[in-house]
Amino acid sequence: MISLQKGTGRVDERGEERERERAGDPFGPVSPKFEGLGRTRWDGGTERCGRSGRPLKLEEHKRAAASMPDNAHLMLRILSGSRCPLSVVVWSLVGCILMIHFYSVIRQNDDGNVQARLNHLAITRELEEIEEEAFHMPHPRGRRSPRAVKRRGPRKPPSVIDEFLDDSSELRNFFFPDRRTVIDSAKEGNESMHFYPGWQWLDTDGNPIQAHGGGILHVEHTDTYYWYGENKDGPTYHAHKRAAARVDIIGVSCYSSKDLWTWTNEGIVLPGVETNVSHDLHKSNVLERPKVIYNDRTGQYVMWMHIDDVNYTKASVGVAISNSPIGPFEYLYSIRPHGHDSRDMTIFKDDDGKAYLIYSSEDNSELHVGPLTDDYLHVTGVMRRILVGQHREAPALFKYEGTYYMITSGCTGWAPNRALAHAAESIMGPWETVGNPCVGGNKVFRMTTFFSQSTFVVPLPGLQGSFIFMADRWNPVELRDSRYVWLPLSVGGPADAPLEYNFGFPLWSRVSIFWHRKWRLPEGWKAFQN
Repeated sequence: MISLQKGTGRVDERGEERERERAGDPFGPVSPKFEGLGRTRWDGGTERCGRSGRPLKLEEHKRAAASMPDNAHLMLRILSGSRCPLSVVVWSLVGCILMIHFYSVIRQNDDGNVQARLNHLAITRELEEIEEEAFHMPHPRGRRSPRAVKRRGPRKPPSVIDEFLDDSSELRNFFFPDRRTVIDSAKEGNESMHFYPGWQWLDTDGNPIQAHGGGILHVEHTDTYYWYGENKDGPTYHAHKRAAARVDIIGVSCYSSKDLWTWTNEGIVLPGVETNVSHDLHKSNVLERPKVIYNDRTGQYVMWMHIDDVNYTKASVGVAISNSPIGPFEYLYSIRPHGHDSRDMTIFKDDDGKAYLIYSSEDNSELHVGPLTDDYLHVTGVMRRILVGQHREAPALFKYEGTYYMITSGCTGWAPNRALAHAAESIMGPWETVGNPCVGGNKVFRMTTFFSQSTFVVPLPGLQGSFIFMADRWNPVELRDSRYVWLPLSVGGPADAPLEYNFGFPLWSRVSIFWHRKWRLPEGWKAFQN
């Protein structure tokens, strides 16, 4: 019964509850509208059928409870006493099932993403392993008389650079391993996909790869890599007593690969000139560091290179074009960019399609950087001086997470020296030096860039923050036998000297090149691109 409290006009709901309890029905009478649906009643813990009132047996109760989840059982018990239509109950159950299925799908996707991240982390750690190297400098050859020692003092031990440049050094085989030890994709038993820095590297025809001072172009629609570089397969000589060792211009070689390890010779795509002495590509001149990029607007492959005379006084850049990555390339012209001398150089194509020329200038005392025209065939009137007074050459640029990085070399001719890494928020500068990127080996290795000189950095899109550092180990005694040093490079962690407070200035990430006597790219590394 529902009573009104005296003087308030409010319904006494407690009285109604007491009436239902005395009647033994906590849910109240069933509306005629739902009379035919039936419901479950609870009388002192005894479950009864709503229509017949027959008590359920204990075994039936257990079977019913075991056949449905606890939450579904509870929901039925509640809904059966709240006068809900059967359709509402059914659709509620369908909704629960869909939610459970949706949750399981999301959980599977999350588990897959977590596993992919763990796999990537394991691969990165494998590439970033550090190997140590130990070798001892040989004692000076020959004996000196006590009188000579007294007069001139004791002989100074040779430096590692002296040994590197000396073709009779006892360490010669260490710097340039025996030619019987080669990287050969066709050789049975050769460990597939393994890089051996400093070993001779053969193409699919079994010939040494001739692509020195070069760079890599990745053509996405064919998923093919093209390696362009100087062909130095000729005799090494000195044009005069004070001249550096050289090889006559043979041309620019091109090799193609699907995996960055097996290389097929596509021939000389820009040959030297034999007879026309006034031509930039006459064999008596100098052609160095060719780099190729693709222009999406014109559909042309554009090559830039260092062009010089035998005395390195021309100091210019040359430009050539082709409709195919495997040439032939048509040579266009040479020029001193922005009116300045240019020697070691590279070009860089940014994410937005703009391209830039970076070159050593002012007698290698500084670097210059400037954008190219939209067709990549000329420089614009814009130029910035960077790394002024630092005497750096052999620039190799790459970009990671919006920051530009560059590896450079000192200016010591064919002799190796210490690399430096630089970083900038804009390719036009300002650029800051973040330290020596070389990790592992020993101090001598790190101070000589593993006895090599930078030429290019290859991005690995599937491995975030991972790249391949390309370098040349020059052999000034026999330039055709110069070797290649390819090593894993990564970006991450603090730089050599991070500031405790940045005071509004960027704190650059650490650039690391890891020494390995033997290493490989992880299996399926290209699958990470997708």
